[in-house]
Amino acid sequence: MPSSPPPPSAASPARKLAAIGAVIALVVAVVAIAVAVGKAVEGGRDAGRTGGPEAAASVQPQEDAAQQKMFDRLARQTTRREHGDPLAVGRQDAPVLLVEYADYQCSFCGRFTRETQPELIKKYVDAGTLRIEFRNFTLYGADSERAARASWAAGRQGRFWQLHDELYAKTRKGDALAEDELVRMARASGVTDLGRFRTDLHSAAADRAVKRDQDEGYELGVQSTPSFLINGRPVSGAQPTEVFTQAVEDAAARAAKNRAAAK
Repeated sequence: MPSSPPPPSAASPARKLAAIGAVIALVVAVVAIAVAVGKAVEGGRDAGRTGGPEAAASVQPQEDAAQQKMFDRLARQTTRREHGDPLAVGRQDAPVLLVEYADYQCSFCGRFTRETQPELIKKYVDAGTLRIEFRNFTLYGADSERAARASWAAGRQGRFWQLHDELYAKTRKGDALAEDELVRMARASGVTDLGRFRTDLHSAAADRAVKRDQDEGYELGVQSTPSFLINGRPVSGAQPTEVFTQAVEDAAARAAKNRAAAK
């Protein structure tokens, strides 16, 4: 899994200090919940993933009030639920929200997209339980940033997820993400106005959208991709699908319990 600190120009000193605090908070959270991975990871990890670089995941922690308060704060920080968001899939009021921070040159992000995301959509998004919101968190420089702007530009024509999946169909790096290649993939993804696509790709609005996602990740202390929050609880790396399904089930159960208690 790629790992890289933000470039010096990416944040102000105050933001860097906030990010350091967020890193500490997230590390504490992951350490506190790592013991909960247990059988979900042991039973779900196949031989091809054993010893891989994926980080520990959060599954079903026995948490105290302070931890729950922290998870709730993370959820408030990252939840957008914007109407018509082209980088989101699922009901706006779904009880469970999965936020993904990813880079298009990240092979482990591609693994999640190919192996786990279709199962989550079929089982939870289509049932109205889960909403997925994607964040462009670029780690590999200009090629990643160009791909991120391209995916946003495709979203302007309602084809974000189609280009997203095409970009992750296999690992693409460097020249494979040149502008002409991105235009070719956009065409294959159903983007009809390619002139507008090129204009949007180079627009200030695209830069702002990608920077918004990037700044959010830095402020949380995201250091590697893919990184996820499920109702504020961190899951790091391309974990087995079973880890994500367990996390979604647990989050849905907690949300139902909270709704019942509020009545």
